[in-house]
Amino acid sequence: MAQAALDGNVTDILKDKIWLIRQGERAIYLVGPIRLPVSLYEETVEIQWYCWLNCDEVTEDFERIVEKLSSINLAEYQQSSVLAYGDFAGADSALVRLHSICHTGDIFGSQRCDCGYQLKRAMRNIVDYGAGALFYLANHEGRGIGLFSKAMAYVLQENGYDTVDANLKLGFADDTRNYSDAIRVLGALRSKPVTLITNNPKKLDALRSAGLAVEGRVELWGGESEFNRNYLQTKIERSGHLEEGCCDND
Repeated sequence: MAQAALDGNVTDILKDKIWLIRQGERAIYLVGPIRLPVSLYEETVEIQWYCWLNCDEVTEDFERIVEKLSSINLAEYQQSSVLAYGDFAGADSALVRLHSICHTGDIFGSQRCDCGYQLKRAMRNIVDYGAGALFYLANHEGRGIGLFSKAMAYVLQENGYDTVDANLKLGFADDTRNYSDAIRVLGALRSKPVTLITNNPKKLDALRSAGLAVEGRVELWGGESEFNRNYLQTKIERSGHLEEGCCDND
C-alpha cells in the first residue's frame, strides 16, 4: 500500500524542527527543541526536549523520512533524548550529563543502583547552574547489555556476583556503552566548552578524544543506601570511577 503524503501544514510545522547530522553513510535525525515542563523537586522547570533517531538513509528531504516512520514499528526500538536548559548553545559555560537509561532506577525507583538519584540530581544541578543539557541514552541499559540481560545479571548478583562479574559471566564486557552518537548530537547543539557531570573518567576521555572542549568535571555521588552500597564500591574498585572528592581529571 502506498504511503499517503504528508499534509502541507504538517510539513511546514516540522521542517524547521528536524536536523540532519551526517555520520558517513548513515544519519542521525534530531527533532526539537520542544517545550517540556518538568516537575523537579516540587518545582516546575521548563526544559527544551530533543529526540534523535539513527537511520541508514541520509537525506535532507525530511518529508520523506517522516512519511516512512508510520510503516516502521519504532515503539519496538528506544530512541535517545536531550533535555536542555537555558541558553545551552550560547552560554559561555554549561553543564552536560551523559545519562544511561535505567528502567529499574529511573522509572521504578529501585535502590539497587544510584541511577534515579543521579538523574534527578543532575537535572537539578543543570537548572541551578543556568545552562546545560542531560543526554538520556536509551541504548545503554545495563551498561549496554540491554534490559533482559540486565535482569539475568541481577539474578547472578542475588547469588553473590558483583556487577562486573555478573556481566562477564553472561559473556559481555563490563561496559559496552558507546558515546559516539551523543557526541555528534552534542557537537551539533553546542560548540563552546562544557563541564561534564560524571564520576566516570571514560566519559571524559570519550569527549576529549572526539575533540570536544571539556573544561572539567562535577562529581555526582549520593543516593547511597543499604541496597546499593556494594554496587557503588564496585564502581570505584573495579570500574574505575573516581572517588568522591577526587580530582577533576583535567
